[in-house]
Amino acid sequence: MSNRFEGKVILITGAGSGLGQASAIQVAKEGAKLSLVDLNNQALEETKKLILEVAAEAEVLLLTADVSNEEEVKTYVSKTIEKYSKIDGFFNNAGIEGKQNLTEDYGIDEFRKVVGVNLNGVFFGMKYVLEVMKKQGSGKIVNTASVGGIRGVGNQSGYAASKHGVVGLTRNSGIEYGQFGISINAIAPGAIMTPMVEGSLKQIDPENWEEVGKQFVQPNPMKRFGKPEEVGYLVAFLLSNEANFINSAVIPIDGGQSYKY
Repeated sequence: MSNRFEGKVILITGAGSGLGQASAIQVAKEGAKLSLVDLNNQALEETKKLILEVAAEAEVLLLTADVSNEEEVKTYVSKTIEKYSKIDGFFNNAGIEGKQNLTEDYGIDEFRKVVGVNLNGVFFGMKYVLEVMKKQGSGKIVNTASVGGIRGVGNQSGYAASKHGVVGLTRNSGIEYGQFGISINAIAPGAIMTPMVEGSLKQIDPENWEEVGKQFVQPNPMKRFGKPEEVGYLVAFLLSNEANFINSAVIPIDGGQSYKY
């Protein structure tokens, strides 16, 4: 097993499930010290349990926070620094999908909620982690965008708008901070079988969501859902020194679907 992250501190939001959990497990196996953030403390405990099964000596700090709350973001950053004195890598991942509806019927409160987590939360995280990394003179940030941030997604106005915003923040900030030894990139997942995607399918048809899922992936050239661990491999690469000259990139991981049309 590689030790790419030996001595490195990696901060991950949305670490209680899905992409955050898979990425935390991957970097822990490669020697990282972890600061894990989620709104659900019980989910964080499960992630820690899974990490210790594969990396028994891993240092894992668990922090409960709502990423849409600026003060709670400042707190998770400051507590990470209190424990580890630095942040080498930041997977800025926490997000929600929100309810599905036509734009004219999309609730204003729902729109604000989705944008609050997916866009404001990413901005707050970048703002306060960048302060740390700029002082260090180094660091890597990986934001979670979506294929919905590089093309349209029907019935998901809040989600698509927020993820387009994440793409813009990533490209803009990468240009700003490259001179300080900091790289900022985004991943753009497609249909990855996470609890969030399962919930989305259940919104369409609660009784037959698995069949809906089978139909959903047919336009994908690979005819399947991606696995969270497949995204975790990409995140680990982008947080590693192997990706030192990659900056302001938005990298789809969707089986080729975004290139098909």
